[in-house]
Amino acid sequence: MKIIINHSSMVPIYEQITDQIKTMILDGTLKENDNLPSVRTLSRELKISALTVKKAYDNLEQEGFTVTIHGKGTYIAAANQERMLEEQKKEVEAALELAIEKGRRCGLRDSEIEELFHLILED
Repeated sequence: MKIIINHSSMVPIYEQITDQIKTMILDGTLKENDNLPSVRTLSRELKISALTVKKAYDNLEQEGFTVTIHGKGTYIAAANQERMLEEQKKEVEAALELAIEKGRRCGLRDSEIEELFHLILED
């Protein structure tokens, strides 16, 4: 499993790990019942605190993406299509927000951004 940590990012490391594992689940790289590396193993690989990895794994479990079996490890949970769809919608929403912010920074009016959006949808 390849996780890349950006130490200069404003995004906390545990969130970077969480987001990258979610992405791997959503794109099918990680599948149901796949075993994640142990907290210690991943913390050694990434050269970060085990507590940081543990926090990321705990978040993934709270959100229903993983299941931890004490003494055995952390596994990818059964796919919940509704949850997966909601995560994908959140990603699209974030991308649209960034595009709108960029358009406004470039001096476009909301009506012009809307017009561009509709043109793109027609393609």
